[in-house]
Amino acid sequence: MTNVKYSVLDLAPVVENSTVQDSLMNTLDLAQHAEKWGFERFWLAEHHNMPGIASSATSVVIGHVAAGTSTIRVGSGGIMLPNHAPLVIAEQFGTLESLFPNRIDLGLGRAPGTDQVTAMALRRDRRSDGNDFPEQLEELRAYFNPSLSEHTPAVHAVPGEGLSIPIWLLGSSGFSAQLAGQLGLPFSFASHFSPENTIPAINLYRRSFTPSSVLSEPYVMVGVNVIAADEEHQAKRIATSMQQSFLGLIRNERGKLRAPIDEIESVCTPYEKAILDKQLGSSIVGDASNVEEKLTAFIAETGADEIIVNAQIFNHTDRLRSYEIVSEVMKQYNAK
Repeated sequence: MTNVKYSVLDLAPVVENSTVQDSLMNTLDLAQHAEKWGFERFWLAEHHNMPGIASSATSVVIGHVAAGTSTIRVGSGGIMLPNHAPLVIAEQFGTLESLFPNRIDLGLGRAPGTDQVTAMALRRDRRSDGNDFPEQLEELRAYFNPSLSEHTPAVHAVPGEGLSIPIWLLGSSGFSAQLAGQLGLPFSFASHFSPENTIPAINLYRRSFTPSSVLSEPYVMVGVNVIAADEEHQAKRIATSMQQSFLGLIRNERGKLRAPIDEIESVCTPYEKAILDKQLGSSIVGDASNVEEKLTAFIAETGADEIIVNAQIFNHTDRLRSYEIVSEVMKQYNAK
C-alpha cells in the first residue's frame, strides 16, 4: 500500500451575490466534510485587498475552523511572514496551539499576498521586500524554541515559547525550496499557479536537504487545482469560475468569484487564454476516472509525499462534491 496524504487549501472564496459571512460559513462546512472524508489538513491562505477571498485575517479563520472540527489539522498555507512582526505570529500561533493542541500548522511564505500598494499599507516600510525572510524565520523559530538563538532572549512569546508547532516553508520558486532544504523543514510548492517551476524547485529542495531535529528526510507537499464532478462536461464548466478569477488577475480586475460559463474562450483573447493555460497548466479537471488518471501521473512525476488541493468553485454543493471525489480517488490510490 502507498500512503500519499491529501489535504485542502481553501481560499475562502466570496462568490458573486454573497457575503463574507456566507464564505466563512462555507469554509467551516467544507472543513467538517474534509475531516469526515479523511483529509489530513485544512489550510487557509493570507491574501489582502481581494474582494473574492475572505481569509485575510488568516489566524482568526484558522481558529474558526479548528473550533468547529475535532481531528483534522488546521493551518496556514500560508502566513506571509514579511507582512508581520515575527513575535506577533509566534503569539497568534502559540495561542492557536494552546487552544487546539497538536492540530495547528504554520506554513510560511515570503510574497506579500497582494499588490505593492497594499503591501506598503501592511508593512509600513519600503525596505521590507521579503529579502530578510531568512532572518525573520530565524527570529520566529527562536520565539518557539529559545535554544535556537545565539543570545538569551529579552522578549518571550507568551503563549508560544516551548510549544512544538510544525513550520512549513511555502514557495513558487527556488528560494524557499533551498532554504527549507538547508534547514531540514517540510516544503510545500505552489504548483497550482506556478506549474513550470514545480520539478526544478522540488529537485532543489531534495538536493539541499540536510536532516534536522524536525525531519530525517525530505517531505514534499505539492499544491494542485482539482475540479472534479460526476460528469466530464460538468467539471469543465465548473472550472471556468477559476479561469475567470485568474483572468481578473491578468487584467488587474479584482472581484468576487464569478458563476461558471459555457466556454472561457468567449470572454478572453487568445493571448489571455495562453497565459491562463500556462498558469493553470497543472490543473486537473474531469470526472472521477479522469481525475484518478491525472492525479496518479502528477504524484508519480513530482514524487509528492502529500498533495494539497485547491478548488475555486462557485457553487458550494459542487465544491463539496469535488473534494468528495478527490477523497474517493485518493483512498483508492492508497489502497493499491
